[in-house]
Amino acid sequence: MKSVDQDNKHDKAKSVMQVRKLSEIDKKILKVLLNPTGRISSHELATKLGLPRTTIQRRRNFLEKHFLEFSYSLKLMDLGYRRIDLLIYTGGGNTIGIAEKLLDRDEVVYVGRSIGEHTIDLRAEVIIKDNSQLLDLLEEVKAMQSVRDVVWSEIVQIVGRKKSIPASIIDKL
Repeated sequence: MKSVDQDNKHDKAKSVMQVRKLSEIDKKILKVLLNPTGRISSHELATKLGLPRTTIQRRRNFLEKHFLEFSYSLKLMDLGYRRIDLLIYTGGGNTIGIAEKLLDRDEVVYVGRSIGEHTIDLRAEVIIKDNSQLLDLLEEVKAMQSVRDVVWSEIVQIVGRKKSIPASIIDKL
């Protein structure tokens, strides 16, 4: 159930969208910020786009407040850990209950419901140290009531990284 605060934030975000469309300058700023190497100061951004730093700062603050999410991520491989995706097939109408049980586990950092492949109802992101821990986790998840199957996947090499949002989509905003 959504709280009143969540509804108010959603309404506020909708009103921002209705009041102000993204300008061409906003779109240029987004294209730079959403690069995989998007860490850039407002001074560098102003120089790169040929705009006053105050304009960049004002527009950047607006974009960060209403349209951008920012987070840090650990380089887990460098620390001896692995990031694994569990793809879970559930049955019996207890998908949310299973998700909540997974979230109670320390090594589980994310659980989301999914659609598309008919045998994948949940995707859980977990952080593990070794194959032994993975095997134990898989057995415990498979033993949960209403879990029909679990498969896992792991990214072992990043081949490349593009912008999180293609420039053509930003142009349509």
